[in-house]
Amino acid sequence: MATTSGSAADFVEFDGGFAARKILGGFGNIDEGAINLPGDAYTGVSLRTWDPDKSRRSIYWPDSRRPGYLFPPVHGSFAKGVGTFYGDDSFKGRPIRIRLTWSRIAEQSARWEQAFSLDEGNNWETNWYMDFTRV
Repeated sequence: MATTSGSAADFVEFDGGFAARKILGGFGNIDEGAINLPGDAYTGVSLRTWDPDKSRRSIYWPDSRRPGYLFPPVHGSFAKGVGTFYGDDSFKGRPIRIRLTWSRIAEQSARWEQAFSLDEGNNWETNWYMDFTRV
């Protein structure tokens, strides 16, 4: 299950599915899947890498809405069972800071959240979260 919103007040629930596998001898993983957003379904790919020299992970995202475009990466790490990743992008022509969070990680499930900040990370609005269940 996933939800997204245009604002904090109007979340929309929808389904989708992803298949993941390890790459680079375990230094990364990749998943590809469907996001069945009502009226705007698309496919996407998460490419996650581990840089042992910097002790950080990076996440890259291309999707079928803009084939050939690679969204700016986010970088971060896991601490106490929560992964937090930050990056810079733009939204509707405005520069934003992005925060992705992986939490509630268990053997069969996890939660992913996306938040945007318009003020360099002083305030955050969560605008998307996905609850993953392993099948």
